[in-house]
Amino acid sequence: MSVKSYGQALSEALSEEMERDPTVFVMGEDVALIGGLFGATAGLLDKFGESRVIDTPISETMIVGAGVGAAITGRRPFVDLQFADFVGVAMDEVVNKAAKWRYMHGGLYKVPLVIAGAIGAMGGAGAEHSQCPEAWLLHTPGLKVALPATPADAKGLLKVAIRDDNPVVFLTHKALIATQGEVPDGDHLVPFGQARIAREGADVTIVTYSHMVHKALEAAEKAAEEGISCEVIDLRTVAPLDMDTVLASVEKTGRLLIAHEAPVTGGVGAEISARVAEQALYSLEAPIKRVCGQDVPIPQSIRLEAMCIPQVKDILAGIRELGRGGTA
Repeated sequence: MSVKSYGQALSEALSEEMERDPTVFVMGEDVALIGGLFGATAGLLDKFGESRVIDTPISETMIVGAGVGAAITGRRPFVDLQFADFVGVAMDEVVNKAAKWRYMHGGLYKVPLVIAGAIGAMGGAGAEHSQCPEAWLLHTPGLKVALPATPADAKGLLKVAIRDDNPVVFLTHKALIATQGEVPDGDHLVPFGQARIAREGADVTIVTYSHMVHKALEAAEKAAEEGISCEVIDLRTVAPLDMDTVLASVEKTGRLLIAHEAPVTGGVGAEISARVAEQALYSLEAPIKRVCGQDVPIPQSIRLEAMCIPQVKDILAGIRELGRGGTA
């Protein structure tokens, strides 16, 4: 066990998997010479050479399409789009090729492809570099979607993603890259579809993922000072979605708050709300509460940006509302 940054954990996972399996390679925008826009591929070019760490032109359709081609012919590509927003440019390759081809061809081949991109609003990057597109991807059968919140999960989930025989969209958050945490040494694996209970509690269940886990934990700490005990669930992956852990917590607490940075309408929170309503409605003692991003493009202004995404105070306000029985 050693303390590493989130970015270092990603780089370590890639390096270990490339050493373990010669079919693993990295391809994308600025992954080689500068080591990735957020440092995840730093040092890999020197270690593995230009045949396995490949800088590409700025063409997301080509990057994902080439990744699909390499995957179905026996390689295990990790393709980096830099910003997750750019998955929209390559949506045909992601949704109609990577996600479907194993099924459309009767399982004749596998598609072991990891598509990586950074999500989230930070530093006034604007509407085209700040989105959280996980709900687009959750809607697509055939894709897996991982969103690690800690350095340990960044390493463990990425190693599992690379070994998976199906396409995985791996979404990191820009605000987490420099965060520090303990990371197990060696072959640390975190299975998909197994949420983490980041904080145990008895009064309110908070379900979240990625950067919002840290805000939820801070809000839960403040709520504890007011006598409200919150259980914080870090989903880790939204496809597959671990509803067993969510439902067990809701049955214990009777109150559910869902927090994510993506816009509220049609988001992951809407899917979780629907499933809880279908499967555990009579366990609820108050209406489900969603604390999510506003339904607007992310502004360029840093101050306006902060107003559009949930902050600790917003989550705390939601906890207080639920802790009083669902009334403000």
